[in-house]
Amino acid sequence: MEDWSDYLVCLAISEAGSLTAAAHQLGVSQPTVTRRLQALEQRFGEPVFERENGQARLTPLGQKVVAHAARMREEASAIERAVVAQDQSLSGLVVISASEGIGADWLPRALVSFHHMNPGIGVEISIKNHSANLADREADIALRWNGPGTQQSLIGRRGATVGAGLYASKAYLEKQGRPSRVEDLADHTCVGWSMGDYFGWPNTAEGAPVLPHHIAFRANSPTTHVRGLEAGFGIGVTSHRLARQYPDLERVLPDFNSSLDLWVVAHETVRKSGRIRAAYDHIIEQMTADNAYFTRGAASVL
Repeated sequence: MEDWSDYLVCLAISEAGSLTAAAHQLGVSQPTVTRRLQALEQRFGEPVFERENGQARLTPLGQKVVAHAARMREEASAIERAVVAQDQSLSGLVVISASEGIGADWLPRALVSFHHMNPGIGVEISIKNHSANLADREADIALRWNGPGTQQSLIGRRGATVGAGLYASKAYLEKQGRPSRVEDLADHTCVGWSMGDYFGWPNTAEGAPVLPHHIAFRANSPTTHVRGLEAGFGIGVTSHRLARQYPDLERVLPDFNSSLDLWVVAHETVRKSGRIRAAYDHIIEQMTADNAYFTRGAASVL
């Protein structure tokens, strides 16, 4: 009998780009992935991948196999979603995906009251810097920036608007001077993001961007980014809610404001589950109650 999961191994290799990366994604050893791929290729009598320098590229046959495997995965996920949707009990596990900044410091505090009200529901927080695939049940609920995304069959609500501004350490400003206008930023060093500038950078009144003369520090973690500001690397844009946790940080050019919307998202089918609907609504309620914390960095009510 054929092992249908071997086709999903091919799909993982295709998506990850290599056997090693696919093994990590699947939670198995690299030799296991290699053995299962070789067994499949032996049955077919021809290769599914061309392998060179550690990378795997689909052959024409492989492209057909992976296309069918993707549909298999979607159908399997649809079955799982249907089973979850019909469960109206307030018991079981809810998996919530969030980025590090929200998932590590705010979400646990927001969910403790949910736990007290629903002791039969377990909560798992999955920290991801990319969007979890809700159709494939990587998570039941996701907290996402600036909308639910382009994936079909997702529903979402804007839970909070997260305000941000320019900040630097007092020590840095004492040494390098405090900018009094946007144009002065060109004389300063910057603490930036290695995955793009989330909150944006100020422009002049004429709309021209004013960039720092040097990016002294980058990070892909909100905590590391704000620590770089605290350490004195330069000026950067961070949320007011994070900045308030570091007394040595001083706001620069307070007339400059930026913001991102934080959305709570779920698959439309899974959202019908009793436990997932309860968790979804609770997160929205907690964000609404903590509006001042998100928008201007006031003390959290939680």
